[in-house]
Amino acid sequence: MARALDVVGERWALLVVRELLLVPQRFSELRHALPNASSNLLADRLRELEHHGVIRRRKLASAGSHVYELTEWGRKLEPIVLALSEWGIDAPSPPEPTSLSATSVLIFLRIGLRPDPAAPPIVCRLDLDGSVWTVRVSSGEVQVQGGEPATADISLRTDPKTLGSLLDNPASLDSALAEGSVALVGDLLTLKQLLYGAPDPQRS
Repeated sequence: MARALDVVGERWALLVVRELLLVPQRFSELRHALPNASSNLLADRLRELEHHGVIRRRKLASAGSHVYELTEWGRKLEPIVLALSEWGIDAPSPPEPTSLSATSVLIFLRIGLRPDPAAPPIVCRLDLDGSVWTVRVSSGEVQVQGGEPATADISLRTDPKTLGSLLDNPASLDSALAEGSVALVGDLLTLKQLLYGAPDPQRS
């Protein structure tokens, strides 16, 4: 445990790992996702994680820029990050204003949804602050991937904070649709099945 904390125990280290769980990201994207971490602090964490073999930097052939991604060893942190995220749901909320990255709310979606295993599969095109994600719910499991789905049952556009509120408070869906903070293309019942298909017994 002490050796593990030597690698990922510094402040922000596990949050960097969290942000890279779903897709590789540029430095600017990580800065946007972690606004309370200064550029120097974030650069230090990235150097340390790269030095320890948790992440690597890869040059994009098309754009000529670099992205950071998890190594095979770094990806083994996923169940630890998910377990820590689930444990932290019951921790006191920080004072406002707070920020919520797309990755953090998508992880909340993965661990918070309780889909009915017998329900028909759903594919959702999810636009979060201009970035597109594919959410698949099938056989009681939730998968999240970056990029456009080939086909989608519904399309949802919102921001991370609003999506987090919807997951935490189903009663807020109607007002979010009415005020325009959520835009839906497709069937409302399908969206409700996606978000609230089977209630979390700890929240009922």
